[in-house]
Amino acid sequence: MAIKKYKPVTPASRFKSGFDFSEITEKKPHKALVRPIKKSGGRNNKGRITVWHRGGGHKRAY
Repeated sequence: MAIKKYKPVTPASRFKSGFDFSEITEKKPHKALVRPIKKSGGRNNKGRITVWHRGGGHKRAY
């Protein structure tokens, strides 16, 4: 697995690095094996907002 280097746009990103997963796979996972992760959006079992500033975001899968 290669290490990805970032361009120094800010002083902190000068030392930033991350993983490059392209060597592992570029294919999408088999759809029959993927299940959605349910998001509550800060709501309880009655559907009322109990925690503020939750919700939205990118769709996630397990």
